[in-house]
Amino acid sequence: MAKVEKSQQLKEKISILPDTPGCYLYYDAAGTVIYVGKAKNLKRRVSSYFNRTHDSVRTNLLVRAIADMKYIVVPTEGDALNLENSLIKEYKPRYNVLLKDDKSYPWIVVTKEHYPRVFLTRTRIKDGSKYFGPYTNTGIAKAVLNLIRELYPVRTCRHAITPDFINKGKGRLCLEYHLKNCLGCCTGQISPEKYADMIDHVKQILRGETQELLDYLKLEMERLSEELRFEEAQVLKEKYQLVERYQSKSVIVSQTLDDIDVFGVDDDNTDVYVNYMHVRRGAIVRSITLQYKRRLEESIEQILSYAIVEAKEKFNLEYDEIIVPVLPDMEMPGVSFIIPQRGDKLKLLQVSTHNARQNKVDSLKMMEKHNPEQRVERTLERMKSDFRLSELPRHIECFDNSNIQGTNPVASCVVFKNAKPSKRDYRHFNIKTVEGPDDFASMKEVLTRRYTRLMEEGEGLPQLIVVDGGKGQLSAAVEALDDMGLRGTIAVVGIAKRLEEIYFPGDSIPLYIDKNSESLRIVQHLRDEAHRFGITHHRNRRSKGQIISELDEIKGIGDKTQTALLQHFKSVKRLKEASIDRIAEITGPARASIIYSALHPDEQPQ
Repeated sequence: MAKVEKSQQLKEKISILPDTPGCYLYYDAAGTVIYVGKAKNLKRRVSSYFNRTHDSVRTNLLVRAIADMKYIVVPTEGDALNLENSLIKEYKPRYNVLLKDDKSYPWIVVTKEHYPRVFLTRTRIKDGSKYFGPYTNTGIAKAVLNLIRELYPVRTCRHAITPDFINKGKGRLCLEYHLKNCLGCCTGQISPEKYADMIDHVKQILRGETQELLDYLKLEMERLSEELRFEEAQVLKEKYQLVERYQSKSVIVSQTLDDIDVFGVDDDNTDVYVNYMHVRRGAIVRSITLQYKRRLEESIEQILSYAIVEAKEKFNLEYDEIIVPVLPDMEMPGVSFIIPQRGDKLKLLQVSTHNARQNKVDSLKMMEKHNPEQRVERTLERMKSDFRLSELPRHIECFDNSNIQGTNPVASCVVFKNAKPSKRDYRHFNIKTVEGPDDFASMKEVLTRRYTRLMEEGEGLPQLIVVDGGKGQLSAAVEALDDMGLRGTIAVVGIAKRLEEIYFPGDSIPLYIDKNSESLRIVQHLRDEAHRFGITHHRNRRSKGQIISELDEIKGIGDKTQTALLQHFKSVKRLKEASIDRIAEITGPARASIIYSALHPDEQPQ
């Protein structure tokens, strides 16, 4: 393969690169960072860009645009991954994978104060406060906050309550205290130590340690009951029930699973959705879905590694055991990656994958709501990929032959534009040159007639032809295109009826498209429409043949007279029952006499 020629200065930089882990930055002629990458071995990785032509068009475009390069050496590959993540966020290079879901999520913060407050925020400040989250669903965050406030009377005022503030008597009991929603922190009604115990229980809930809190509440209930303090025990019982209900909504699998991080992936070709969940005692305590847009055909393994670093940064995590669908393109000392095959861990991975998929569906629905053409474009892109097309199939035509017991052979052509039926463009064909039931010859005749006429009239040709049938019908279609000089101009595929197999010209092995694929759904719709349209026309021809067969045998009676008679009398039977005078009202006396005599050979006209 041809090498990419670069400036002497760039060649010299590459030649002296170290064989160590690090990050490299590519610049264009204007001095803009266009790509950031990580490497286990800088020299080997960077050299690989310039010593061959790549399969990816975008990678070749990137290499052509590189005018300069810089690098940063780090101790380990893990450090390189973290640095790469930071550099991508700083420079936002045009060729790097794009994190599309980089919005600000709400957190629940427990402030670092003499009497801490607990509230919702979207801003993280490094002031020693403890942040829990982020919560991708604001409704869930508010529900957790409401639970905390039902359980514990945490203060909500914004006063900077310090020992000096209390000693100087600057505080004043407010309505919240009298409603028993606050314990009077501003006047020292509760000691900081007792208030801190309450805050510890709040943190347990926010960390998902609800079982520990339930155990504590149960012991306290029993102690108060033994001391005959039943009213206080009842208050704790109500708190216990609240926490229990909250926990029951979160537990999804065996509670033996503790402190596990899970990453589920759903790949949509251009976009990849990665769901992160943290599970403690079988309950999901954190969940977020990140959406990445591919720029250089990055693999699932690469994007998964980006997501693991992104989640680590967002949640300030320390990983121990991570459940993944594939091994990420990274090394993390002290962290074990597990690809589960069965059991509760597999169930967790399936839940995470389902969340990623659902997030994709929701995202697509939202885009389609704001831009109705988005779904059409996505469908056409999918079809272009599945059917190996060079352009989007905005105009598709499908052909189907119909002959029952060898009679009245016909064919139908249905047209889809932008993945939707264009019924005004549907066409019927009566087979003219083929004797007997020969589907292959009929297919060739119809395609030849169709596209010869389109070219003569200067009409646009389709990007894709679908023929209803297997290799035989497809070969006939290819022959027709060859004869017209259209081979290579129009793509053509065949769809076999039994197993929904897609055949390509010159390829004996069919393609089996995913049953849930939009591409297969569109092709099935085309095939079904062509079949329906063809059968309707065929039935009409057969019915018409049966109705006028007797009238066809009467010499001197043409199509117009036959049509006028059938429109008036509705059937040959009623025509036979009519008098010659009634027939004459439609055809005139001379023709009426001929018709009556032909239909009543044993009678004399009256």
